[in-house]
Amino acid sequence: MTQIMFVSLGCDKNLVDSEVMLALLQERGYGITNMEGEADVVVVNSCCFIGDAKEESIENIIELGKLKETGRLKALIVTGCLAQRYQKEIFEELPEVDAVLGTMSIEAIVDAVDETLSGKQFQCFKPLTHLPAINDKRSITSGTYMGYLKIAEGCNKRCTYCIIPYVRGDYRSVPMEEVITQAKHLVDNGIRELCLVAQETTLYGIDIYGKKCLPELLRRLSEIEELHWIRLLYCYPEEITDELIEEIRVNPKVCHYIDMPIQHSEDSVLGRMGRKTTKQEIIDRIRFIRERIPDIVIRTTLITGFPGETENDHQGVLEFIDEMEFGRLGAFTYSAEEGTPAAKMGGQVPEEVKESYRDEIMQLQQEISLDVNMKQIGNILEVVVDGYIYEDETYTCRSYMDAPDIDGMVFVKSDEELLSGDFILVKIIDCNEYDLIGERVERPGYKVGDGVEYIEQFIPGQPHNYDYIKEIIYGKNFVDYKLCDGKTIHEEDIVGRAGCIMD
Repeated sequence: MTQIMFVSLGCDKNLVDSEVMLALLQERGYGITNMEGEADVVVVNSCCFIGDAKEESIENIIELGKLKETGRLKALIVTGCLAQRYQKEIFEELPEVDAVLGTMSIEAIVDAVDETLSGKQFQCFKPLTHLPAINDKRSITSGTYMGYLKIAEGCNKRCTYCIIPYVRGDYRSVPMEEVITQAKHLVDNGIRELCLVAQETTLYGIDIYGKKCLPELLRRLSEIEELHWIRLLYCYPEEITDELIEEIRVNPKVCHYIDMPIQHSEDSVLGRMGRKTTKQEIIDRIRFIRERIPDIVIRTTLITGFPGETENDHQGVLEFIDEMEFGRLGAFTYSAEEGTPAAKMGGQVPEEVKESYRDEIMQLQQEISLDVNMKQIGNILEVVVDGYIYEDETYTCRSYMDAPDIDGMVFVKSDEELLSGDFILVKIIDCNEYDLIGERVERPGYKVGDGVEYIEQFIPGQPHNYDYIKEIIYGKNFVDYKLCDGKTIHEEDIVGRAGCIMD
């Protein structure tokens, strides 16, 4: 059987494309391998978002091309953003490449493999207005329980530093029924946590339904029975509506977590970046979200050393971070990308200044992160098991506060064997700057469907009432029960157990 190896570089959205291409190839009867020495065909799904990503893609292509001399490799195929951006140059500059597919041409991967194995060159670049059909064609590579769900392609924002519109086109939402079909397929194959991704998730539906439909999509997804967590990534602050905030607040399957890339805080820099918001608007939105959802965790990213950024701008960012106390934050130095307006701007900042700005931001964030984590000590969190460190006999887990691969971990010891994808309760007993340490605690003795007697909260002398548990809510340091009559009761207010009417 012909064996194909994939190297998926860049973002989680690129990973989704890789998983779609893998499924199409497997459907055709090709085998998949992770071993370079076994590969007849290698596909590099490339990235070129910033300079470092471009270099990584090119280095991988060159190194893997050497397998034609030292291994059994017959064909090398390049897909993704680098292929789209440099479609004319790749064959000229990288002669080891046999086929090139643009970002909207992933459906042509089978033809590319067939053609290159017959000794022919192949290329396909569908227009950036095209939206590849995904449906339920996915070969999951992100683990046995967590998967990314891409709900849109492209972007209309036209930030002056960003190449995404040039390699992925304008914003196009995936029709809701296709998203739901794909989500059900993922859940049927063991996924319990879905991370919603796009260049911007908050605009979902605006192009095809004439309105923002992310809250509706969250409600539809939460109806999938075996799905446990839904996590939102890439939410632009100016597009986060009150309706979305309310859906996050009341929907028990949606994690109280928002990834909100703001890139900078100072209005002069935000203006040159082409961002569509101001510092005060960002502050107001964050405060409103925290008022409505007190335990929300907000992750953000910042760019340091953007053209024209001054020391005063940088100090403003530090003051802003200190005031906002983001639960999660990453900072990256500005990368001048050819063809973008920012690359032509005056006031380009020296690399060493960019790096010093970044380092100062991350030092401050480290202190904030420790303070945030220390507040969790003594709290009870629901976590999902990620893996196991044999030498430490410790399980690596994540709470609702931690997105996969980018945020911290919860380290847990357990006498009982746990499996990746298990959801357990953990009491936090210690922490460091970025991670929590916990010990497993047992779930309460009640389950959905149990009938219980309870006392109404804060009403002395209230006689016992009776109802059935509809939903169990695991809070940070409490367990609540939502009853069929709409009331929510704390654990300590339950008097007794009175039977069961549901599974």
